[in-house]
Amino acid sequence: MPGFLIRLLIAAAGLWVASKIVPGVSIDDTRTLLLAALIFGVANAVVKPVLFWLTLPLTILTLGLFILVLNGAMVGLTGWFLPGMDVEGLLPAILASLVIAITGWIGNSFVGDDGKVKA
Repeated sequence: MPGFLIRLLIAAAGLWVASKIVPGVSIDDTRTLLLAALIFGVANAVVKPVLFWLTLPLTILTLGLFILVLNGAMVGLTGWFLPGMDVEGLLPAILASLVIAITGWIGNSFVGDDGKVKA
C-alpha cells in the first residue's frame, strides 16, 4: 500500500509539472490533481493495454511512435473524465505524456521495486 501511494504521488507530480509547462493542459486544484493521478493510473493499467493490442499493427508500422499517441490519449481520457482538468488537444496531451513519463522515470529511480524509498 505505501508503494501505491508513493507511485500515485509521483504520477501527481508529473501531472503537476505538465500542467505548469505544457500550454493547453491545466488542473484546477490539489484534489483534482490527486484524482487525475488516480484516473491516469487506472487508464494506463486497464485501457492502454487493450488499445495497445488493438493498434499493434499501426504501432509496428510507425516503428513504435504510435505509442506516443496512445500515451497522449490516456492523458486526454483523464482530462475528459475529470471536470477540473482541461486538455486542449492531442498535441498538448502528447507533450504532457512525455513530461509525465520523464518525471515518473526520475521519481521511480528513487523508489525500489517494493515501493520503499531507496536510501
